[in-house]
Amino acid sequence: MSLINTTVKPFKAQAYHNGKFVEVTDQSLKGKWSVIFFYPADFTFVCPTELGDLADNYDTFKSLGVEIYGVSTDTHFTHKAWHDTSDTIRKVNYPLVGDPTGAITRSFGVMIEEEGLALRGTFVINPDGVIKLCEIHDNGIGRDAKELLRKVQAAQYVAKNPGQVCPAKWTPGAETLKPSLDLVGKI
Repeated sequence: MSLINTTVKPFKAQAYHNGKFVEVTDQSLKGKWSVIFFYPADFTFVCPTELGDLADNYDTFKSLGVEIYGVSTDTHFTHKAWHDTSDTIRKVNYPLVGDPTGAITRSFGVMIEEEGLALRGTFVINPDGVIKLCEIHDNGIGRDAKELLRKVQAAQYVAKNPGQVCPAKWTPGAETLKPSLDLVGKI
């Protein structure tokens, strides 16, 4: 069953954020756009490249009213240790959420049970807590923050402009489509 257009299930977790341990819940997502970005584990190989890429683009996400949450099945203590020892992860200013029980990871359908790790799952959530984008990758395939940013912008555009849709490779300012009988067979 797809998670698209479903509400995020209740959760409560500890995160490492800006030098502190903070609580993050499903209610933390309400009132703003959010990206929940699952990755397998701290102190690995592809993961720091992705988290660093998000860190490099974080200000742009924030300018659009979007908060990013990195989630793995590590603890918030492990997130702090990784932050303190890695130059790449030291750049991360968004919350790194610990999910050692795997409850959040399971509720988003990205748990690899036999490994106790998450797949690379990306979820864009609207201010009402409704999932608008879901992508799940094999753990050998890294993601691109700029492509995610484009998709967030498209989701925000569609939310603000009911009846319009964003075609492939759409970027802000580009032409959109208004589905109608007149367009059938003409694209």
